[in-house]
Amino acid sequence: MGRVGWGVGEMAGVVGPISDYVAELFQRLRLVGEGDVARYIPELAKADPSDFAIVVATTDGGVYCAGDFDKTFTIQSISKPFVFGHALDTHGREYVLSKVGVEPSGEAFNAIVFDEATNRPLNPMVNSGAIAAAALVPGTTVMERQARMLGVLERFAGRPLTIDEAVFNSEKETGHRNRAIAYMMLNSGMISGSPEEILDVYFAQCSVLVSCSDLAMMAATLANGGVQPRTGERLLSSAHVRDVLTVMTTCGMYNYAGEWSYEIGMPAKSGVAGGIIAVVPGQLGIAIYSPLLDRFGNSVRGILACREISRDFHLHAFQVQPSLGAVIRRELSGLEVRCKRIRPAWERAALDERAGQICVLELQGALFFGSAERVIRRVTELSDKVSFLVLDFHRVSSADDAAIRLLAELAEWAEGSSVRLVVARLPAHAGLSALSQAFGSAPPPDGRVFPDVDTALEWCETALIGPHLSDAGHALALAALDLFKGLSPAQIKVLERAATAMSYKTGDVIIREGDSARLFFVIARGSVSVRLRGVSAEGRLTTRVASIGQGMPFGEMALFGGGKRSADIVAEEPVICYGFSVDELRDLGRPDPDLLATILANITFDLSERLRRANEQIRALEF
Repeated sequence: MGRVGWGVGEMAGVVGPISDYVAELFQRLRLVGEGDVARYIPELAKADPSDFAIVVATTDGGVYCAGDFDKTFTIQSISKPFVFGHALDTHGREYVLSKVGVEPSGEAFNAIVFDEATNRPLNPMVNSGAIAAAALVPGTTVMERQARMLGVLERFAGRPLTIDEAVFNSEKETGHRNRAIAYMMLNSGMISGSPEEILDVYFAQCSVLVSCSDLAMMAATLANGGVQPRTGERLLSSAHVRDVLTVMTTCGMYNYAGEWSYEIGMPAKSGVAGGIIAVVPGQLGIAIYSPLLDRFGNSVRGILACREISRDFHLHAFQVQPSLGAVIRRELSGLEVRCKRIRPAWERAALDERAGQICVLELQGALFFGSAERVIRRVTELSDKVSFLVLDFHRVSSADDAAIRLLAELAEWAEGSSVRLVVARLPAHAGLSALSQAFGSAPPPDGRVFPDVDTALEWCETALIGPHLSDAGHALALAALDLFKGLSPAQIKVLERAATAMSYKTGDVIIREGDSARLFFVIARGSVSVRLRGVSAEGRLTTRVASIGQGMPFGEMALFGGGKRSADIVAEEPVICYGFSVDELRDLGRPDPDLLATILANITFDLSERLRRANEQIRALEF
């Protein structure tokens, strides 16, 4: 049945929608039984027809895999682009092109066909051109040149590799057609030295044992501009990567190359052991292993898998994608960034203990398969570490159908995970409005789409600490409020007589901007929002600068000199609050100065605490 997994470094368990996609594709295509194993090399005829693996490797080292992804087989012709690239880096483009051309042959991989004008092999992806490239591997002896070739492939794979001696000997014993090609090139001056020694290098390079995971990482190195994703080593110059990928596009699939380019549109190379690699520049490498071959010598399942991956995720080379860039602009913990809700001390304490369970990912740029994959991978990595994840789409410029599909599948995946995934600021112009349905367009808790990060954070914080607050949902007595902390029971009774209980419905305007400041309020139950006047695109007053919750005062600046109200205060839900006349409080403070002084001290302490937290948040956002 094979295995499925995901990982960076070691393979890990099944995680996320991309792993699910690869697993489903594997399970479906493993039922395909068309094709036959290669028989012209006796050792290859021993391959198990049921072997099958799919591996997708990203340019930053992530791997999604299914099936026999760690089973080894010989690399065969998939070695050709890498040896050709090494020749370009070693000898330079002009010299290499004097020995081998770049024209599609339209012939089988072992055709004895040369350029009529120059006698060069037509391209480095057919056997004649690959033998010419093998002749350019530096070294004074066959063993040195074989070791040099093996080292090149090892650095692309990112691990030590070995040569299958049985396959090497089998190829050497039966490679008469390749031997004829080598002697013809010796006669035309395309190679120099002993053809048998050059063939020993070529047969050895075809006999290197690799796994499907190795091939995917090698393909990802080409996708990464010649830099190995895990080791960070540059193995090819970017200019020579371009040359290699161009030849793979036009010649990598032999006399199937035209249809492959038209239907699938990814630079690719196949091998008669059953491997195929495909490259999506800037995004990922794909490797398939299945030894059942079609009449062209290409893996049947490999072609089917690459066709579906290309179609489903819009990876055709001529469907232009923007640069991958850094799709996650920044990642903020709930310890670094809080919502604008002003909370009493007991809520702040509860949140201080648990806010690390909230994380905000601020996304940017264009979303397509490669960038969406990075978002999904980070979400799945965080899913075991946090309880709430906010995806902020405000800076996303566009999203194609592949990204929408992946993110919708992420929403579905999150339903069965331990993390609560919510989204904020979905821009309609980016095509992301379609995600509203995937995440639930209804208000929370049924839906998880918020107009801004602030309201998303507030919902996450309230859901996080709500179960830990014993007073939640109950109207608070004056003695329980931080504003009146330090007052004696007798002073509290005096305040109770001065307080007026008031109730408001959702949406009621409690304070209007510009009104005279004669009262201040303390919320016993519910919450209000502080709003600045301004007309939105929909014609509403909507700029919310803060939310004030249970136990907190609002309009308290009236105690420091009255004046005019600077903002609207609107009930966000049914609210019960205590109202106090500023003049009456001052009257009460004349016979008892400590009463008013304690209230003002508590207000000052609360304002300084809020300022400190605001400064911490500003520092966290400064980049």
